[in-house]
Amino acid sequence: MTTPARPPLSPPRPLGEPREWPASFADRLTSPLPGVTDFLRLALRGQRLRPPARTLDQLARLPVDPAPVPEVAPGDLSLTWAGHASFVVRIGGLTVLTDPVWSRRIVGTPERVTPVGVPWPEVPHVDAVVISHNHYDHLDAATLDRLPPGTPLLVPAGLADWIRRRGFTEVTELDWWEAVELPGPLGPVRFDFVPSHHWSRRGLTDTCRSLWGGWMLTAPGGPRAYFAGDTGYGHWFGEIGHRYPDIDLAILPIGAYEPRWMLHPVHTSPEEAVRACEDLGARILTPMHWATFLLSAEPPLEPLSRVTAAWEATGRPRADLWDLAVGASGVLPAGGQSAPCGIPFL
Repeated sequence: MTTPARPPLSPPRPLGEPREWPASFADRLTSPLPGVTDFLRLALRGQRLRPPARTLDQLARLPVDPAPVPEVAPGDLSLTWAGHASFVVRIGGLTVLTDPVWSRRIVGTPERVTPVGVPWPEVPHVDAVVISHNHYDHLDAATLDRLPPGTPLLVPAGLADWIRRRGFTEVTELDWWEAVELPGPLGPVRFDFVPSHHWSRRGLTDTCRSLWGGWMLTAPGGPRAYFAGDTGYGHWFGEIGHRYPDIDLAILPIGAYEPRWMLHPVHTSPEEAVRACEDLGARILTPMHWATFLLSAEPPLEPLSRVTAAWEATGRPRADLWDLAVGASGVLPAGGQSAPCGIPFL
């Protein structure tokens, strides 16, 4: 069987261009959204979207090891975990924030159970922010308000108006498989918006009115890093890996997966995150979306023990699983070996 030809990447679109979008992106859903009957089923089973009380003593053992954001050369790739889906990524000489949430509490959940891994005054100058979708644990208005209004924000289709109403002037929204470039010291850094298995909603009446997805960041001549945002497991990982070969690092969610019958369409389990990394053809896996907010019913420490076991079962090098503590960093030197900084939680 011949391998399908790799589709050409789309040419970069202009930054900040005005766009028009459909009123709904519900046709992009890959699974039906939970409905009233699902929440009734949850209640009838006596289940909650919180860990069992008997497991909450694990909170004291969640890994926290803050250290300064490393200084790296323009050709290096580094990332520092601030918690949940928030990373300080340095690629191609640029500093990029992913889904920045520095607030202690978000709508609908208890306050964060670990401190922010990078105090805001220690965040380097931000060259760009990428947003995966508009759920409160990924799009935090209070954190965005800390940024200068001229900060470039790259967002999913349908979300630019919300961002601009907050005073930001450099806002670019993209559809799946579209890209933009930002200038870096070694040349342009490319940002591709790619599909995910998820959905969007911020209020009672805006379900799926903006898009959702992940981001592929590619520096001139490499390296290449993939930030999945929020996603369930499915066919998109193989398609992304086919279109974007030689992914050096994949940041994938491993938490918020129980009860499985309800959350599997939109949140990967630890084992599915490892499978997704293999589908992508990525070398390094960095887990996220755990150890910060209690969003679901699995015990707090379970995601990491399960992702570690699943990774070991593949026989892949242990050093390529960057199971970082909150506040820790990993550095991939240009053409070199991966080097987690701080103390990964083992």
